[in-house]
Amino acid sequence: MAKLLVTGANGQLGRAVIRHLLETVQVPAADIVAASRDTSKLADLAALGIEARKADFTDEAGLEAAFTGVERVLIISTDELAVPGARLQQHSNAVNAAKKAGVSHVLYTSMPNPDKSLVSFAPDHLGTEEAIKASGLSYTILRNAWYHDNYLMSMPHNLEGGKWFTATGEGKVANISRDDCARAAAAALANPPAGNQTLTLTGSQSLNADQIAAIVSKAAGKPLDVVQVNGEQLAAGMAAAGLPDFVVRMLASADANVAAGNFDLVTGDFKALTGRDPQSLQAFFEESRAALVG
Repeated sequence: MAKLLVTGANGQLGRAVIRHLLETVQVPAADIVAASRDTSKLADLAALGIEARKADFTDEAGLEAAFTGVERVLIISTDELAVPGARLQQHSNAVNAAKKAGVSHVLYTSMPNPDKSLVSFAPDHLGTEEAIKASGLSYTILRNAWYHDNYLMSMPHNLEGGKWFTATGEGKVANISRDDCARAAAAALANPPAGNQTLTLTGSQSLNADQIAAIVSKAAGKPLDVVQVNGEQLAAGMAAAGLPDFVVRMLASADANVAAGNFDLVTGDFKALTGRDPQSLQAFFEESRAALVG
């Protein structure tokens, strides 16, 4: 079996990918490499027989060393969002390192339609996709739709007041769970689709705010009214709540992207990779009810 490396192995997506490699795809632990800035946080994975390697995205030479002897690398996009351009530089370092290390195939977690997306960090994903294509490496790009899980950051608060302030208008989004994205990434890492592929992982249904609120309300057993505001009002409200500027920009731009219709797409790529349907938003919220109601 080829050596498979997962970057960001201590993150939520990275750990889920490794779990699916072991349990769903049944890759032997000895064939998996878990990479992170701090390998001490991977001790539990090392105890399973998984090799832990240090991978700092600001250190291209260190990344090259981490990728050496590896057949396929999954580059999970980093969480460096506060400094413009920093994330794209980190990803470019990883792509360059993969090429220098002789990696045969690279996979990358991107986002839907980064070329026309209004989301503040879309240029990072577009630039990384372009760097991968320019490198000459064989690749699979996985464009992950907005996670179901993202709602758990705000919906418990919304339910307390019974109102969800949003600037999504009538726009729809086909959310997918983080765990399903991990399942698909594990499948693609273990058995990459033939050729160079760009796949978009979405849920099976595209929903607007009213439909999402109804699902949340039913799962939580609490009322939730949608209050549509404009982008400026939404940003002002988040800033008043004390959110950092880059987070305000990110969340407001995500709503704008939904309103523009750029998240309104449903594909069969998840099922093609995994052989199963993605978890519905309703099932996710029912499963996450404890977190939803706080």
